[in-house]
Amino acid sequence: MTLLIVGATGTLGRQVTRRALDEGYEVRCLVRSFKKAAFLKEWGAELVTGDLCKPDTLPAALEGVTAVIDAATARATDSLSIRQVDWEGKLNLIQAVQAANIDRYIFFSILDSEKFPDVPLMDIKACTEKRLVESGLNYTILRPCGFLQGLIGQYAIPILEGQAVWVMGETSAIAYMDTQDVAKFAIQALKRPETEKKSFPVVGARAWGAYEIIRLCERLSGKEARVSRMPIGLLRSIRRFARFFQWTWNIADRLSFTEVVATGKPLDAQMDAVYQAFGLAQSEMTTLEAYMQDYFSRILKKLKEVEYAQEKAKNKKKKTAKDGRTYPKF
Repeated sequence: MTLLIVGATGTLGRQVTRRALDEGYEVRCLVRSFKKAAFLKEWGAELVTGDLCKPDTLPAALEGVTAVIDAATARATDSLSIRQVDWEGKLNLIQAVQAANIDRYIFFSILDSEKFPDVPLMDIKACTEKRLVESGLNYTILRPCGFLQGLIGQYAIPILEGQAVWVMGETSAIAYMDTQDVAKFAIQALKRPETEKKSFPVVGARAWGAYEIIRLCERLSGKEARVSRMPIGLLRSIRRFARFFQWTWNIADRLSFTEVVATGKPLDAQMDAVYQAFGLAQSEMTTLEAYMQDYFSRILKKLKEVEYAQEKAKNKKKKTAKDGRTYPKF
């Protein structure tokens, strides 16, 4: 089976690519820049040039492909808008897949996207889901709500470096999942008829609130967090200001996601039936506690090694200065 993975250079897409290669699939990645995607080629994937917003580039990329896994999304720093990439681009891709007579299509949406029509990305994801259902394709829609990888920059690093951790008060708890585990569901869907023409939540074991994550990081790092509250009213004002400039539209659209977590309702779902449908076990998944424990163990060990090397170099310098002699290096 030959897979075309779209969005393979992203946080989730690269894990899907890695998993597919590890399981022996022939993997082709649609990329705009070979240079930025060089690591995928080193892993063993084939790179093909293409752009969702340029439909004439898609047919060649789809030749000989058995299934498509779509993990693409616009980044806040992209020159193209969320509407251009996540809506118009996805319509181009779906139409190209239909024309190529490719039956299998795996799509990553967002949990509860249909409940937030005023949030651009959520509304677009919900509309894309409807388009897939109407397309006649043999789709599987996976709906995560947050990735463990994002918590490192949001919580772990600021706490280690003594910087402020920004929170919006009592926001919605989120059932984060490791992108490696989300990738397992995507690849497993290719093997399981039970997953065809259905949508599934793909979330972690339980929902975590911001202050719960902060307390966990404090315990694991041995450091106290500097917590600063960001009023949601201020974020709304920043979003409105960003809408004045075309080059900050993506940032404004991303900021609108604060409306999702501001509801206070947990982003979570029951997963028992999902694990059964995919033939996976919850015990195989990485918990937030284990993920953070592993991160802090590795980073603190590295910091101790650096401190030891610095102290050793400092003592050697003092000894050299004291007797005026230079010692050979062994």
